[in-house]
Amino acid sequence: MDIVFSCPGCHQELVVDAQGVGSEIECPSCEKQLTVPQADAANVKLHGESQTAANRVEKPFVVPTYDKPAESLITKALPPLEAQKDKDKILRIKTIRHTDCKEVGHDGFDERVTEILNQIGETNIVSINTINYSYVDLSSKQLLSDFGVAIVYKG
Repeated sequence: MDIVFSCPGCHQELVVDAQGVGSEIECPSCEKQLTVPQADAANVKLHGESQTAANRVEKPFVVPTYDKPAESLITKALPPLEAQKDKDKILRIKTIRHTDCKEVGHDGFDERVTEILNQIGETNIVSINTINYSYVDLSSKQLLSDFGVAIVYKG
């Protein structure tokens, strides 16, 4: 036998086994501490009991309300680029393709990206974005896919 009751804080419908009467539980929705009420005719449901269309009661969704305002998910907004101190520098982009960094038996992509990042300087980097691209291999005439990075920086 189950006991069906609502949380007084958020009105979430809860179902607890009858053995839990009088015990303290935490509401899974609002985390408020609750005491499971005594069983009575209004809140008892037997195991396996199914509701037919005739005795089913439609319950509208209830939106929880809170006494205090919700906390902000954004801690601090980023300053616009115009407000930064290096006003004489303009935005530039450098694209490095993986294919351009391969030599026979050696993949120099990581070293090339590291070299360019060191030249630009950490304070001047705005973003680093991965790119995927396709190209035709001249020797096999096949369409191949590869990757690279696009670095946006001030300089």
